[in-house]
Amino acid sequence: MAAATIPAALGGEIRNPEAPSEGPSPTGSSAAAVALVDSHCHIVFRNFDEDLDAVAQRWREAGIQRLLHACVEPSEIPAIRALADRFPELRYSVGVHPLDTEHWQADTAQVLRAAAEADPRVLAIGELGLDLFREKNLEQQLAVLRPQLDLACALDLPVIIHCRDAAEPMLAELRERRERGACPRGVMHCWGGTPKEMDGFLELGLFISFSGTVTFPKAEATHACARQVPADRYLVETDCPFLAPVPRRGKRNEPAYVAAVAQRVADLRGESLETVARQSTANAEALFGLGLGQAADTV
Repeated sequence: MAAATIPAALGGEIRNPEAPSEGPSPTGSSAAAVALVDSHCHIVFRNFDEDLDAVAQRWREAGIQRLLHACVEPSEIPAIRALADRFPELRYSVGVHPLDTEHWQADTAQVLRAAAEADPRVLAIGELGLDLFREKNLEQQLAVLRPQLDLACALDLPVIIHCRDAAEPMLAELRERRERGACPRGVMHCWGGTPKEMDGFLELGLFISFSGTVTFPKAEATHACARQVPADRYLVETDCPFLAPVPRRGKRNEPAYVAAVAQRVADLRGESLETVARQSTANAEALFGLGLGQAADTV
């Protein structure tokens, strides 16, 4: 497989010099006893080239039933499709990330639609959204966001939304679309907003997905959101290879580590890991239709 390179727009999130490099397994001692879904990962990136089979063995040992592989731009799609052929537990999305707007061409919507219609393993459109932390080109990002939201509605697929320092314009866009019946269902991935912002997206019917950031000691707003989000409206994810959870912060992340995210959410909610694993898996199934009720097709 000729895997895609890590987009420069995302690369800064993978390193943290303050992070501890040693510690107990971030999968948690009970990881093998629970079934989990990593609702957002990027294993197509080149830093998985050398040991992806070992990474897969670890996610299987950790009880990961499904992985949803997010797409950031169309050239990734053939490589992601090849990964889905290689790993039967993998499903994927197709889309253009808000920091990759240069990849949007006149025919991109048609390319994404054809890819989604050609493979039933495509379960979502995205990762799409707005990012005003790294770029300030709001109008250009909206011009790429809007046709993808239209496509999701046309195909009746959920969206995977990246939203960083852009809650206000994202909420405005989605609320306007709701008024005219054109707001798709979906998830706010790698949640990092405030409880008030979360309430706005919940009111629109969206799910909230927690990543390794929920394990960071100073992520107080994210902690509050994890405590307050309704039980039937949250997911867990890794966003790997980025944002590895404590105690592996600053290292390469991988799907097995979603167990550490689930454990931290459980701690914050005063619940067991088993409860959070069961609920987040049911929520992922409800949103994406992962086929978890069918006969097992994982190895």
